[in-house]
Amino acid sequence: MAASKRKSSSQHRTVYSEFGNSSRSEATERGTPELPPNQQNVRVQATRKGRGGKTVTVISGFQCSSETLAKLLKQLKSQCGTGGTVKDQTLEIQGDHTQKLVEVLTKLGYKAKKSGG
Repeated sequence: MAASKRKSSSQHRTVYSEFGNSSRSEATERGTPELPPNQQNVRVQATRKGRGGKTVTVISGFQCSSETLAKLLKQLKSQCGTGGTVKDQTLEIQGDHTQKLVEVLTKLGYKAKKSGG
């Protein structure tokens, strides 16, 4: 019983913290500027790297909040009829949909270009 008590207390123990209390993570996060779509240069590229041979269309170059990216991702997934996710300010759509996504993004007002082969 004593061993389990020690184990649970060591999980929440902070050994070193340079910026003080870690519960104030909003103070250390950087804000992303919310630019209108016509001022954003977006790249659309189909890639297979690190995905087990599966083709994924990656859209990068966004300068907006994560809520805006989530809404945009939902629109693009419904246009392509596939799944996708948001990772590190980039959108990943399953499958090779570069041409269709460039057309949809330009209709939405983004400066979209096809990147890569």
